Amino acid sequence: MVASETCTRSPEETEALAGALARRLRAGDVVAVSGELGAGKTTFVRGACRALGVRERVTSPTFTIGHRYHGDGVDVSHLDLYRFQGVSAAEWGDLEPYFDDAIAFVEWPEAGEGALPPPRFRVRLRHAGGGRAVTIDEC
Repeated sequence: MVASETCTRSPEETEALAGALARRLRAGDVVAVSGELGAGKTTFVRGACRALGVRERVTSPTFTIGHRYHGDGVDVSHLDLYRFQGVSAAEWGDLEPYFDDAIAFVEWPEAGEGALPPPRFRVRLRHAGGGRAVTIDEC
């Protein structure tokens, strides 16, 4: 596993970092995005979506579980498992279509351990000084 940590000082820097990662992704890739509340997970996903050509408004899917966006030649799924305690077989049936022919970003992936497809990248965000520390591990 290859890991790198970068400090970002603004939402724009966090989005730019996500955009750089997004250019390495292809349909079928899963990116696990973890971090405490307010650490910038959705900001990171928003930056990746922009780089992938998503023109729709990217928002947190906490209460809807998931969004699917259309990018330039690829669909992008954005899942938020914050309200999950785990993923049952029935719940997996509801989530599975988000992974079909798309790049999938999963916030709070810990709730889906063992049920979700393995990630290509793991992203961890944490508060650091006045900004964010973003660690990206290639699996």
